[in-house]
Amino acid sequence: MTVALPPTVAAHVPTGLLIGGEWRPAASGGTFEVRDPATTDVLFDVADGAEPDALDALTAAEEAFDEWRTVAPRERAELLRAVFEAITAHGEDIAAVITAEGGKPLAESRAEVAYGADYVRWFSEQAVRFDGLARRAPAGGSHQLVLRRPVGPALLIAPWNFPLAMMARKIAPALAAGCTAVVKPAQLTPLTTSFVAELFREQLAARGLPTGVLNVVPSSSARSISGPLLADPRLRKLSFTGSTEVGAALLKASADQILRTSMELGGNAPFLVFEDADVEAAVQGAVAAKMRNSGQTCVAANRFLVHESVVADFTAGLTEAFRDLVVGHGAEPGVTVGPLIEPSAVDRVEQVVDEAVDAGARVLVGGDRPRRPGYFYSPTVVDRVDPGTRLVSEEIFGPVAPVTTFADEDEAVTMANGTPFGLVAYAYTRDVGRVMRLAERVETGMLGVNRGMVSDASAPFGGVKASGLGREGGEAGLDEYLDPVYVAL
Repeated sequence: MTVALPPTVAAHVPTGLLIGGEWRPAASGGTFEVRDPATTDVLFDVADGAEPDALDALTAAEEAFDEWRTVAPRERAELLRAVFEAITAHGEDIAAVITAEGGKPLAESRAEVAYGADYVRWFSEQAVRFDGLARRAPAGGSHQLVLRRPVGPALLIAPWNFPLAMMARKIAPALAAGCTAVVKPAQLTPLTTSFVAELFREQLAARGLPTGVLNVVPSSSARSISGPLLADPRLRKLSFTGSTEVGAALLKASADQILRTSMELGGNAPFLVFEDADVEAAVQGAVAAKMRNSGQTCVAANRFLVHESVVADFTAGLTEAFRDLVVGHGAEPGVTVGPLIEPSAVDRVEQVVDEAVDAGARVLVGGDRPRRPGYFYSPTVVDRVDPGTRLVSEEIFGPVAPVTTFADEDEAVTMANGTPFGLVAYAYTRDVGRVMRLAERVETGMLGVNRGMVSDASAPFGGVKASGLGREGGEAGLDEYLDPVYVAL
């Protein structure tokens, strides 16, 4: 059996709660298991936080906030830069942890380390660039100042699929703005979050800064953490990445305290291939947009909408590309597709594919579970898909590419917009005029043109409609943690 997590790395993975700068067990003494999804083996037992632990973490964050908010922006910037360098220095170890608990191939885990570290570097640079305003009032007789100050203690809830990157793009802007944080990592992948949180703790302690700035409370019950914290008036900010259903429930729970909220929620990304597209490039982009983390990303291409004149070439190319993918344990050399995260994920993907086939769809490659340990589903291409099936109406979150056709640009836009979601869309075309029309007409927060990836620390990441509120990354990412204060002189 492949050993996904070397003992030298495992020895440095914290498994407790980080509260006030100290790693400790849960108040109840309880733990929960973290498993390798490629083997189903137990990796670690992790402290199982609950309400008392969450409130202790918020107390630590509140106490640290009084000092942290007064720390010079330059000093906060230098802290984040040091954490960026620490993440980079420990990159191989972090990648091993990501692969062990999340299953993605090592090459993808290394890419996540670089991507997540880039958020820390970006916000280290933004920490000294708060915008403000000083001007004479238009009516005369007074002057206007607009200052910006940190919102306050924040609850940051990260998803399982990118345990470093999604955590980094919340923690880094929060700390850069002068906020403190309680982090709730995902139950399925808490180890990466804890490993990197220790790097933050070390750098805070080395500088004599309050270590309660960052607190981490893993738990098998997200509600036992979020419920009491959202009801506590000391909390002033919530940032959540996850499903639209959970996001909606958290928004409702945030209403009583009128919390500032950021929500990066579900998607149903269209991948548009027009008649003038470079089909070979579109196939390569489709593999990148679909298969990162075995399709388990919120920005994964979910519906492949292809002009009827090029659909045969595109589908043949995509089928061949999927057939060449190598399924296996992410730590094995040459593997390009890892497992899904848990058994229920495999069950759901299998169900939606079977339903589509029963409705007349055709499986061109895949459509089954490989005979091996772990939670795997084969890379799958399906065409002749009924648009009413769940395979195209819901987010798949798995390695399945359903292909449908359109006749013209208007139909393509109508199909692309025919969903409650609007996180990201992809388009392959050589027509610059069409690109500008799509930017105006497609209901999405992000548009990738002739490329299968859009994420960048320096750009605003987020969606519209049921895909969320607010933005992470770019200059906008810092705004989420700052309140403007207007002073009339």
